[in-house]
Amino acid sequence: MHDTVSNVIRFQSLTERVGRVNLRNKTFLIPQMNRIGSHLLAATFRGFGIRALVMETFKGLDLGKEYTSGKECFPCQVTTGDILYHMKREKERLGDAFRPDDYVYFMPEADGPCRFGMYNKYQRIVLDSFPDLGALRIGSLTTKDGYALDGLIERHRVRDLRKSAYFSVLVGDVLDRLLWRVRPYERRPGVTDTFIDKAMQRMEGAFERHAAKKDFDAILEMLGEIIEEGRSLIDQAVPPKPLIGVVGEIYLRTHVEANQDLIRLLEKYGGEVVNASLAEWMNYTSYDRMREARKDFVTALKQLRIAPLKEACRRMLSYGGDLFYQEHRQRQVYRFARGRIDLLEDHRVSHLDKLLCRTNLFSFDVGTEACLSIPGIVEYAKNGFNGVVNVYPFTCMPSTITSAVIKPVINRYRIPYLDTPYDSSSQPGREATIRTFMYQAHQHFHRNGRLRKESHFAP
Repeated sequence: MHDTVSNVIRFQSLTERVGRVNLRNKTFLIPQMNRIGSHLLAATFRGFGIRALVMETFKGLDLGKEYTSGKECFPCQVTTGDILYHMKREKERLGDAFRPDDYVYFMPEADGPCRFGMYNKYQRIVLDSFPDLGALRIGSLTTKDGYALDGLIERHRVRDLRKSAYFSVLVGDVLDRLLWRVRPYERRPGVTDTFIDKAMQRMEGAFERHAAKKDFDAILEMLGEIIEEGRSLIDQAVPPKPLIGVVGEIYLRTHVEANQDLIRLLEKYGGEVVNASLAEWMNYTSYDRMREARKDFVTALKQLRIAPLKEACRRMLSYGGDLFYQEHRQRQVYRFARGRIDLLEDHRVSHLDKLLCRTNLFSFDVGTEACLSIPGIVEYAKNGFNGVVNVYPFTCMPSTITSAVIKPVINRYRIPYLDTPYDSSSQPGREATIRTFMYQAHQHFHRNGRLRKESHFAP
């Protein structure tokens, strides 16, 4: 008993076995969040010679509950269960050949007032409570440096990996939006899901072959073929449906099992859905780091402190360059996709920041996903959506703030709004609530129609 307790509270492991880990000759375990995005990211790493795989998800939820108290937000329970379940299966598969130090578990973090920043610390303590899992390293990236990839592979390949990884995020977003664009209008039930599964596998192969060479044109060529095939599945006789925007905590709104397949349920009751993208969060982290550097630059300039001034200038150029590249690639990919099918683009993060400054609803100084969700909801309302859903873990502070701030505002736009918090329970009135929300969205649609601008990528 004494040995077990000492293992659990050995806090040195939080720094010794959590952080940047060289992935060469390791198996890189990626938790599934957004299904397509996670698999394309793993394929990108494989293209760079890293043994990366996406773990099965939600099958270990009981393990996740067993080793959490219930006070953690829901994604912590899910991901804790995923890694424990995967390692249990690996031990059963390999027997005496099992070596925990052959694996690196990927769990990034974010700074600011969000429990996500503590996931990998807590999960380190949980893993240390198992005598045979103490050597399993947790590889972590952080928003503090814009999710820089230094230390994961050879230094001269880091920038190429970052560019390719971001490109995989963009393509994953487009495939998701293709799914949501086609499925409500599909010719035969189920054909779109089958098509997207095969499309994801094809794109995995493309990233494995072309990502390390940054041959993005070859990847786009395959994406174009997939989009054309997807467009052919649409039944043109089906009239347009109410357009529903989804915002919220990034894990819950993209993890199908954790949100109990919310998008499919909204579609069941007659909606077409657009979920906030993964790339939006990536752009936000680069933008916010650039914004902080700019503030430090102004402060150092006022104080005439040369060394801090140079450092702030260096950071401004670094993060500004990252953001410029990301937004350039994003425009390129969406322009390519929209030349073949009418997908909606993302809002530009700087535009969302200006909207908050103009309306004084919130501030990027506070941080968290509320910075994106609050102005994102306003933009959905202004751009002719027929309803908005805020998806988040039960007790999530940023999303609770979003709900509190936005409800009085959204009433002015006279657009249906719904909060959908989730934990591991099944809420008996959930479907009735969503059905009621969709009835309101249909009424809004019949009164106002829906506006689909040529571009939702704000200037």
